[in-house]
Amino acid sequence: MIALTSSRLTLIPLDHSLLKIWQQFGREAVEKELNLQPNNISLEKFYNQEMEEALVNYWLPMTHKFPLDFMWYTNWEIILTDSSCSIGGMGLAGLPDNAGTTEIGYALDQKFRGHGYAAEAVDTLARWAFQDPGLRVIRAETPCENVASQRVLETNLFRQTGQKTIACPDPLEVFTWERSR
Repeated sequence: MIALTSSRLTLIPLDHSLLKIWQQFGREAVEKELNLQPNNISLEKFYNQEMEEALVNYWLPMTHKFPLDFMWYTNWEIILTDSSCSIGGMGLAGLPDNAGTTEIGYALDQKFRGHGYAAEAVDTLARWAFQDPGLRVIRAETPCENVASQRVLETNLFRQTGQKTIACPDPLEVFTWERSR
C-alpha cells in the first residue's frame, strides 16, 4: 500500500476498490478496511457535499480509468499517526495538464483544526506531487471567509492570484492560489 508520512501524519490514497467500499458502505467501512480507529468526521455541509460529489463523479470514474496513476485522482486519507485515526481527506485534480498544473483540495475534521495538521498534510502531498517533472504549478481555491484555510496555503508558499465566484448550490466567492515548483 502506498503511503506518505510526515512527522505526525500518514497520507494514504484510496484506490478504486476502497472508493467502492466507501460508496457502498460508507466512510466508516473504509476506516475499518484500513485498520483505523473509528472517527465520525465532522465537516461543514459544503465540504460533505463536495466530497460525496467528488466520490461519485470524479474519484470513482477517474481511478477506474487511470488505475496506475490513481493517486492523482483520489482522496488521500489524512491519518493522525499516533492515534491511527483519519482526521480528513485531500486530493489532487489529476496528473499535470499540458501547462504543467494541477489543483489541490483538502478538508479537515473540525475537532482537529488549529493544530497545523492541514498545513503539514498539504506540504507532504505537494512535495510528493512536485517529484513529477511535468508539474510546475499547484493551484488551490479557498472560500474568501475561510481565513484558516488561507493560512494553510500561505504557510505552504502559495500566493493569492485572484478572486472569483464558483457555482455551488449557492454561489460562493473564493480566492485563487498558486504554488510554483
